[in-house]
Amino acid sequence: MSSKLIGVGVGPGDPELVTVKGVNALRAAEVVVVPVMAAPDGKDGGERGRAEATVLHYVPEVKVVRVVFALNERSDRGRREAAWDAAGARVAGLLGRHSTVAFATIGDPNVYSTFTYLAHTIAELVPGTVVETVPGITAMQDLAARSGAVLTEGTEPLTLVPVTAGAAVLKDALNGPGTVVAYKFGRQAREVAEALRDSGRIDDAVWGSALGLDDESIRPAGELDGEPLPYLSTLIAPARRDGKRGGKL
Repeated sequence: MSSKLIGVGVGPGDPELVTVKGVNALRAAEVVVVPVMAAPDGKDGGERGRAEATVLHYVPEVKVVRVVFALNERSDRGRREAAWDAAGARVAGLLGRHSTVAFATIGDPNVYSTFTYLAHTIAELVPGTVVETVPGITAMQDLAARSGAVLTEGTEPLTLVPVTAGAAVLKDALNGPGTVVAYKFGRQAREVAEALRDSGRIDDAVWGSALGLDDESIRPAGELDGEPLPYLSTLIAPARRDGKRGGKL
């Protein structure tokens, strides 16, 4: 019988935002894998990530397996690939001993998630493995709820941009129609603020980090002063609207 690997989205950090289906999947799995950042030597740095902290609200620690991923490796592709291979081999070993392995990822497993790379690796290492995903609430949804920002109305498009791709990608999106959401922009906060001002879209924009956690911060984008922000910061720049009900229908 084939083993099953399930990517479970556990939301942006608030444990109450894990879906019922997600909780059931975590509890039903024999093992729950959580990704951890690598220390300079490539080993487990010991830091508890957001996914692990959320998972521990629902399953006992003895059931959780920490696997090192190159979550913080941006420049050395060879080191990143080696880390993915090692992580894939570790999970493949778990699949050889357990019928169902869950992988917990912040947000949604199909939106900029490490699970994508893991699933690809497992397909090569353990052919026949059944791969499933359980959707999770994303940071942009949580920030919209907490800040009161409306993501879309009527026929407006929604553009999601990872600023790790560069500020130029964000500038292009801001010059287009609809709402723009930026992920992972903390290290380029200055460039993001400049792009918002240049496009005339800073007044209605809002950013947030550590959503649902003790150190949560949600502020108008106009207060961005160029200082670096937490890496997992989220920005919403709503579409230009005339304030009339149903104006975009």
